[in-house]
Amino acid sequence: MPPCPPACQHPFLNVFRHFKVDEWKRSTKEGDVAPVTDKTLKCTVYRVRGSVSAGSYIQLPKTSTQSLGLTGRYLYVLFRPLPTKHFIIHLDVSTEDSQVIRVSFSNLFKEFKSTATWLQFPFIFEAGRSRKGMIPAGTRWTCLQIDLHDILLVYLNRCYSHLKSIRLCANLLVRNLYTSDLCFDPAVTIAEARRAKLPVTPVPREMAFPVPKGERWHDHYIHIRFPSDSSETFSEPVQKSCSLPEAVLPGHVLQLLPHPVAFSKQVQDSVSLKVQKLGPTASRWAPSAPRPLPEVNLSCECSEVSSVGGPSGHCQEPFPWVDKRAAGDSIHISAQKPAVEPVAPEHTASQESFLPDPVLRLKGVIGFGGYSTKWALWTRDGAAVVYPCHAVIVILHVDTREQRLFLGHTDKVSALALDGSGSLLASAQARPPSMLRLWDFQTGECLSLFQSPVLTISSLSFSDSGALLCGIGKDRHGRTVLGPGQGGGAACSRMVVAWATDQVGRGGEAVILAKAHTDVDIQAFEVAFFDETRMASCGRGSVRLWRLRGGELRFCPVDLGEHHALEFTDLAFRQAQDGHTLYVCSRSGHILEIDHQHMAVRHARRLLPMQTPGGPLPQKQTFSSGPGIAISSLSVSQAMCAVGSEDGYLRLWPLDFSSVLLEAEHEGAISSVLISPNGLRVLSATSLGHLGFLDVPSQEYSVLVRSHAALVVALATDCSRGQLATVSQDHTVRIWDLATLQQLYDFMSREEAPCAIAFHPTQPTLFCGFSSGAVRSFSLEAAEVLVEHRCHQGAITGLVTSPDGSFLFSSCSQGTLAQYHIGGPWCRILRMAAANVVCLDSCPSPNALAVSGDSRLLAFVGPSKYMVTVMSTASLDELLKIDVSALDLAGSHLNSAMVVCFGPTPPGHLLVSTSSNMVAVLDASSGRVVRELCCVHPVACSSLALSGDGRFLLTAADRAIKVWDYLAQASPSCQVYIGHSEPVQAVAFTPDQQQLLSVGDAIFLWDILAPTERSPPGSVQGSPKAPPTCKASLGARQLEDVVSGASGLPRQQVPVPSWASPLQLGICARPSKGLDATCSTRRARVQPTTRPDSYKHFMARYKASPLAKDLSLSPAGDEQLHLKAVVGYNGNGRANVVWRPDTGFFAYTCGCLVVVEDLHSGAQQHWVGHPEEISTLALSHYAQILASASVQSSTALHCQIRLWDVQGGSCRQLISHHSTAVQDLAFSPDDGFLVTLGDYGDRTLALWSTATCELMTSVCLLEPVHGVAFDPWDGGVLACVGRGAVTLWLLLQLGADVSLQIHQEPIPEEVGACELTSLCFGPAPLLYCGSNAGQVCVWDTRAGRCFLVWEADDGEIGVLLCSGTRLVSGSNTRRLRLWAVGAVPELRRKGSGARSHSVFMEHELTLDGAVVSAVFHDSMDMGVVGTTAGTLWYVSWAEGTNTRLISGHRSQVNEVVFSPSESHCATCSDDGSVRVWSLASMELLIQFQVLSQSCLCLAWSPPSCRRPEQQQVVAGYSDGTLRVFSVSRMAMDLKMHPHQAALTTVAFSADGQTILSGDKDGLVAVSRPRTGMTFRVLSDHRGAGICTIQSTRKEYGDFRAEGMDLWLAASGDQRVSVWASDWLRNHCELVDWLSFPAPVVTEASGCLPPTLAAFCPWDGALLVCVGLGVHPEVVFYSLYQKQVVKKIPLPFFAMSMSLSPRACLVAVGFAERVLTLVDCVSGAVQDFAGHDDSVKLCRFAPSSRLLFTVAHNEILVWEVMSH
Repeated sequence: MPPCPPACQHPFLNVFRHFKVDEWKRSTKEGDVAPVTDKTLKCTVYRVRGSVSAGSYIQLPKTSTQSLGLTGRYLYVLFRPLPTKHFIIHLDVSTEDSQVIRVSFSNLFKEFKSTATWLQFPFIFEAGRSRKGMIPAGTRWTCLQIDLHDILLVYLNRCYSHLKSIRLCANLLVRNLYTSDLCFDPAVTIAEARRAKLPVTPVPREMAFPVPKGERWHDHYIHIRFPSDSSETFSEPVQKSCSLPEAVLPGHVLQLLPHPVAFSKQVQDSVSLKVQKLGPTASRWAPSAPRPLPEVNLSCECSEVSSVGGPSGHCQEPFPWVDKRAAGDSIHISAQKPAVEPVAPEHTASQESFLPDPVLRLKGVIGFGGYSTKWALWTRDGAAVVYPCHAVIVILHVDTREQRLFLGHTDKVSALALDGSGSLLASAQARPPSMLRLWDFQTGECLSLFQSPVLTISSLSFSDSGALLCGIGKDRHGRTVLGPGQGGGAACSRMVVAWATDQVGRGGEAVILAKAHTDVDIQAFEVAFFDETRMASCGRGSVRLWRLRGGELRFCPVDLGEHHALEFTDLAFRQAQDGHTLYVCSRSGHILEIDHQHMAVRHARRLLPMQTPGGPLPQKQTFSSGPGIAISSLSVSQAMCAVGSEDGYLRLWPLDFSSVLLEAEHEGAISSVLISPNGLRVLSATSLGHLGFLDVPSQEYSVLVRSHAALVVALATDCSRGQLATVSQDHTVRIWDLATLQQLYDFMSREEAPCAIAFHPTQPTLFCGFSSGAVRSFSLEAAEVLVEHRCHQGAITGLVTSPDGSFLFSSCSQGTLAQYHIGGPWCRILRMAAANVVCLDSCPSPNALAVSGDSRLLAFVGPSKYMVTVMSTASLDELLKIDVSALDLAGSHLNSAMVVCFGPTPPGHLLVSTSSNMVAVLDASSGRVVRELCCVHPVACSSLALSGDGRFLLTAADRAIKVWDYLAQASPSCQVYIGHSEPVQAVAFTPDQQQLLSVGDAIFLWDILAPTERSPPGSVQGSPKAPPTCKASLGARQLEDVVSGASGLPRQQVPVPSWASPLQLGICARPSKGLDATCSTRRARVQPTTRPDSYKHFMARYKASPLAKDLSLSPAGDEQLHLKAVVGYNGNGRANVVWRPDTGFFAYTCGCLVVVEDLHSGAQQHWVGHPEEISTLALSHYAQILASASVQSSTALHCQIRLWDVQGGSCRQLISHHSTAVQDLAFSPDDGFLVTLGDYGDRTLALWSTATCELMTSVCLLEPVHGVAFDPWDGGVLACVGRGAVTLWLLLQLGADVSLQIHQEPIPEEVGACELTSLCFGPAPLLYCGSNAGQVCVWDTRAGRCFLVWEADDGEIGVLLCSGTRLVSGSNTRRLRLWAVGAVPELRRKGSGARSHSVFMEHELTLDGAVVSAVFHDSMDMGVVGTTAGTLWYVSWAEGTNTRLISGHRSQVNEVVFSPSESHCATCSDDGSVRVWSLASMELLIQFQVLSQSCLCLAWSPPSCRRPEQQQVVAGYSDGTLRVFSVSRMAMDLKMHPHQAALTTVAFSADGQTILSGDKDGLVAVSRPRTGMTFRVLSDHRGAGICTIQSTRKEYGDFRAEGMDLWLAASGDQRVSVWASDWLRNHCELVDWLSFPAPVVTEASGCLPPTLAAFCPWDGALLVCVGLGVHPEVVFYSLYQKQVVKKIPLPFFAMSMSLSPRACLVAVGFAERVLTLVDCVSGAVQDFAGHDDSVKLCRFAPSSRLLFTVAHNEILVWEVMSH
C-alpha cells in the first residue's frame, strides 16, 4: 500500500475516509466489529467488542508489512469506551532511524511500563461525584489527542518519523481517526473562535462533536492531551467562555486514595512547590518523576485553579493534559507505578513485634504432577507453561525460569484448563468432593470457588471464548469408572458437566448448563475451538461427538468400523480447508483422522516399532505389550502433528504422516504433548515427572522441570555451593541448584531405596544411606561413587556430619551407630557403637541424629523411645541420658521422643519433639528442662529446625508447617503454613538463613520476610550488621575486642600478638555526614565467615591432587617438549581477561597458566609460575605490567601474586600477603600503586607500591568485599562494594608512609536488603554499582549519596564497565546489556528525586553462561567477554554479533582421539559433549551433545574401515550406551546399549568393523556398528572396572593364535588380558594373562592407581604397562618370553600413559600434576609443570609431533622437539 503524500495530510487527514475503512480492502477487522448508529453523535460509528480485547479489533493497514506513512505530529482518536469493559489502542510509530516503537493505551494496564520498543500507558478512570444529569466519564465520547513527537522524545530520546499502523481493540466505539501537525481545541468551533477572536486553533467541522444548543461541550465530552503542554497558559477569553478552565492533572497516579479530595488553592500551591524547576540545559520533558503527590479531583471555582508546574510553567514530569470542565470524575493516563509512602507507627518502640505477617512467602516449588502428569499447558503467547505440582499451580516462564504460584487447593490438582484468550484458568482438585477454582490468570486472584457434582474430576476443557467449561469424572454415586489401563470387563459410568462461566469475574458465579451420564469410558474430552456448543470425547472402544443444545448434552458415536475395539487415549481438533478434522490416537499405535462433519474415519495410520528403509533411527520397544507403540498423547497444529508415546519418544510428523520430521527421546513414557500457539515449540511431559519442550527451528530440547516421582523423605543443604540434595521413595538421589531450582545430578539405585542424606561441610562430597544398610559417599565433581561401607545390617535411619567436617555418623533400624572419619580425601570408618544404642522403633528421619554447632555433641533417641542420649562426637563416650517419659505428667500415656535438634551455641539447647505433641527445650550439658512448647501440632511433630541465629523454630507435622518465635520466652506465637498435599517429611533452613525448605510430596522453597535483627538469649553477637564505631583513641587491643564481638564478655581465646606491619587500618563505621575518620592500628583478628551468596565472589575449584615437591626439570633449551597451545579458558576465574585494542595485547587464564594470544595469528605464549589456579588478572593503564593472582597452595602460607613484564613475558616480582585467595586486583591511574583484595576467607585489602613492590598498608575487613576499583579521575580514591554499603578510601601520603581514610555510605532503603557485587567509575564524580538483585545504583562520590537506581537485570550483576555515555552490565542470567547513560550526569543535579526514564537499554545479548569477565574498547563498540561455560566471546555492538574466540570444556575431559590423517582431533567430557577440533588451528568445528549423561570414552575409526570422507567416532556414556557419530555428515549414525553400567573405555578393531567396549563392572562387549548388535560379552574381568582396551593387527598365526586382530584389556585389579580374535568368524581366544600384586594405598592417595597397558609401537611383541605391582614403574612385558624384560622406575604412581608411535618415548601423567617424558632407550626422564590438577590423560598424535595432556578441563598441546 503506497504511503499517503505529505501534501495530502495538511492541515489534517481523515484516516477512515482516506483508507476507506468501510470497504475493508486497505484495512482489516477481526471478531465482533460492526457499524452502528450512535444516538449522541447522530452518525455511524464502529463498535468493537469481545470478551478478550485482543480478539476483536480494527487494524490499519491490512497487513503488518504495509505502512500508513502518516507524518502528522498529533493523532486524534474520537472514541467512547464501553462501560465496565477493557479496551486497548496500539500505535506502531516509526523513528527516523527506522526503529518501530509500539505505543499502547489501555484501561487494562495497572502501571506504566517501558522497554526499548514498547511503551504502555495506563488509562485510568477515577470515579468521583458527578453532577446531576451528567454522563459518567467512563462512558463519554472522548477526544484523545496524542503528541507522537513528544512521546518518543521524552520516553525514548528518539525522533518521530511517521505513524506506521493503528490497532483499535475491544471494547470501544470509534467514530474516526485524524492526524495533523496542528494542535486543535475540540471545544472551540471556527465560528466561536472568529467571533471571540480566541488565540487557539479551532477544531475542523468534520472533527467536531455536536453540542446541544445552550449547553456546554465539556458537560458531554472529554478532551485528553498526552503528553500535556503545561507551559501553555490559559487565555482570559477561554476562562470567560467556560465556567471551569482547562486544568493540568498529574499524569502519574502516585498515591491512591479511597475518596477524592478537593483541589483547593492551598493544595495547588504546595504541589507547585514540590516540582523542581528545570535547569537551563534540561530538556523540556525531563523524564524524572516528581515526589509523591496527593491525588486530586477538580471540584472548585475558576479562581482556585492553577497550573501544576514550577515558576517557569514547566513541569518536571510529562503528564496528560485533561480538558475537563465537569467536576465528577478524574481521568489519568499514567506513566509510573503508584507509589505509596510508608507510614511508621507512632508507638513502635514500646511494642515488640514477633514477625511480619506473613513471615514466609512461597518462592518456588520443585515438582510436577502429583495426581497426574498429563496436565501441562502453554499460555497464549507461548512464553510460559502452566502445570500442577500436587496442590500448587505453577506458571513457569520458559526463558527466565521464573515461577508464579497459585495457592488455594488443599489436595492434589487433578485437571487444568485455560481459555483461548489466556485470561481465565480453571482447576479441579482430586479429593472428593471435587472443588473447582476459576482464576484470573493475569493477577492470580481466585474469582470463583464451587463444588462439582462430579465426585472426582479427571479432565477439564474450556471453550475458546472462555464462556463454557466442561468437566468429566466419576459421578457422586461412586459408580465404577475405568481409568487408563484397567480391565475392560466391568461397566463404567462417567458424568459430563457443562458450566457457563461468562459471568465469572463480573460478580457472577459459574452456572451448570447441562449434565449427562454415559456408560462409556472417556479418557479425553475437548470443546471444539470453532464452536463452543460442540465437543468430542474418546475412550475405550468409542469416539463420540457431543453437542450442547437447549440445556442438554447429547452425543453421537463415530462409526469406527474395524477400529471399534481400540483403546483411545487422546484427541485434538484441527481446522482444514474442507472443514474440521478430529485426530484420535490409541494405545495400540493407531492415529485416526476423523471427518467431523460426516462422523466417519477418513484415514487410519499406525506407529510400529520397526525400522523402515530410509526411515528414522530404530525405535526401542514399547513399554507396554502389543505390537504397536502405545500413543498416550497427541497435539495438532496447522503444519504438523506431535505424538507422544509410551516408548519415551516425542515425534513430530507432517500432516500426511509420510516421515518423521523430528524426534526426541525421553527417560520415561510420555504422558502429554502440546504444540505452542505459534507452532514453534512442543511441550512434553513424562510419567516420571519431567517437563520440557522441543524448539522446532533450532531442534534443541530444553528441560523445564525435573521432579521426584514419589514421596521425598529427606533433604540436605550444602553451605558453600548453594546446592540441595533430596532422596525419595522413587529410589533416586537428586542434587538441585537452590538459586535456579534446576537439577544438577541424579543417582539411581534400583535394588535399594535411599533413606538419608548429608553433605560434607567443606568438600564436594555427598553421603547417602540406603535401605540395605549401605552408606556411600559420592563425588559431586566426578559424579561417581567414591567409597561404600556396609557396616549396618538394617535400613539407615539417620545420617549427619559434624559442622567442622571431621566426622560422619549413621544409624540403622537395628539400633547400631557408626562413626566415620571424613577429614581426609576418603571416608573411612572409625568405630561401631554397641548394638541397640539407637532406638529400634525409630523411622528414617533427617532429625534422627543431631550434632551440636560446635561439633562436640551427638544426640539421638535411644536406646529406647523414652530416652535421649548425648555422646561425645570424638570418642562416642556417653555424656548424658535424658528420660522424656515423665515430661507430660498430665498425660495418660508415657511420653516418647520423636526427633531431636540442637540450637545454636551458645546457649546450647537441645530440642526434643515428643509423642504428646510437645517440644521440650533441654540444656544439652545438664539435661535440665529449660522450657516447653505445648500443643505444637495436633499430631506428633515429625521434623524440627532452628535457625542459625535462634530466632525461628520450624515444626512440621502432617501437611502443615509452623514458624515459632523462639526468642519469646512466654507464650511464643506462631504462624501456620499449608500447601503440601501429603505429610511434610522434613524442614530445613538454607545455609544463608534467608529461606527455608520443606519436602514431602514436592520440594517447597520459602522466603523469610523478617529482617535479621535479634539474637538468641545468651548468645554472642558474632558479626554486627553495621561495623562498630572506631574512634581516634581506640587502641589495638580495644579494636580486637570490638571486631571479635566480645561486648565485655571474657575472651574465648588468649590474644595472639599480630605481626608488625606498616601503617594499617581497622574498619570504622561511617562517621557523621561530612566528617571522615582516620584509623591506624595493628592488624585486627577477624572471625571466619562463610562464603557469600554471590556468584561474583571467587571460589576455587576443589582439587584433591597434591603438588609434587621435587621435579627433574631440564635446562633451558634442552627440553624435549615445548608447550605449543592451551585449549580452554578458566570460566571459574573472575575478571581474568585483559585486552588492549590499541596495542593488541590479549591475555587470559587457563588453570595455573597465563595465556597471551595473538588474535590475528592465534599464536600463544604461556607464562608459567603459579602453582595453583589463577583467580584474577589486572593490566596496568600503560600496559607495561600484568598482575596475576593464584589461590593458596598446600605447600605455602600465602597466595602468590606475580607481576609480569608485558614486553618480555618474564616475572618481575613475586609478592604474597593474602592467606586464601585474591578476589580482585586494580592499578591506580598513574600505575604507582596496586591494590589487592582478599576473598571471604582472607578479608584483607592490601596496597602495594609498583615501583618497589613493597607493601604500603594492609586493612582488615569485617565483611567480605566483592570488588575494588581506583577512581580514574582522582588516583587517591578507591572504592569497594560489599554487603550493605559502599566504602570509599582516601590515600594519604606523608613522606614514605601511607594511610587510608575511610568513608562508608549505606545502601539506600529503596534499594532493599541486597549486596553490591560490582562497580565501575563513570564520568567524575559518578560511581556505578551493581547488586545481587539486578539493580544498578549510581552514586555521587563527592556528595556521598546514591541518587539513581534502576532495575537492570533479573539476576546478580557481576560485571560493570563504563566509558563515556555507555555502560555494559553482565549477570548470572547470561545476559550482557549495553545501556545509554548519557543523561545520568544531568540527573545527578536533581538529587534523590531523579528517576531512570532517561537510562535505556541499547542492545542485549544472551551468552552461554554467567558473565564473569569483560573488557571493552573505549568506544564500547567492541569487547571480549568471558563466561562460566569456559568461553571467550568477541562482542560487536555495532554489528550486533558475538563470535566465539576461545572455547573449552566446562567439566572433566575424559578422552582425546585423532583422525588417521591427523587433520582433526576429538574430545569428550563429563558435560556430555563430543567436540571435533581442527588440529592446525585448534578451532571447534563440530559438537555433539547428549543431555543428562557424561561421555566417558571415545574412539576414532581406523583408516582401514571407511573412506576418509566417511570417518566416524564412537562415544561411550555413563548410562551404558554407545553412540556412533558421522564426522562428515555431522549426525548420529547409530545408538546401542550394550552395557548396564557406565562405560570406561572403547576401541575399534583393527579393521574398523567391530567395536570393543568396557564398563566399570569389568564386562567387555563386542558389537558391530553396521547392525547395531552386540554379539559377544566377555566377563573375565568382572568385578573391576576396565581401564584400557587397545586393538592392533598381527600376522595370522603369531603367538600361536588364529585371527588377524590382537587386543588387550586392562582392569583396575592389576590384571591384563591379551586376546587374538577373528570377529568375522566370531572367534576369540586368550593369548596371555598378566596379574600383579596391588600397590600399597596411602592415606594421601586413598585409592588404587589405574592399570594401564598398551602395545609397544616399535616392538609389537612388547606390552608397556603402568600401575602394576607394588612400586611405581614402567613395566615392559614380552609376549614371546612371557616375562617382564625391563623396568623403569617412576617418582609416583601413574594416572595416564601414552606411547609415541615413532620414537621410543613414553609420556606419563601423575596425580601430583606432573607430566614426565621417559626415553625408553636411555632411561632419561624429564618433568614438565603447568597443569593445575591431576594429569588424567596423555595422548601422542599419530605422527608423534604433538602430545596432548589433560588436567580436569584443561587441554595442553605440547610439541615434541626430539621428533
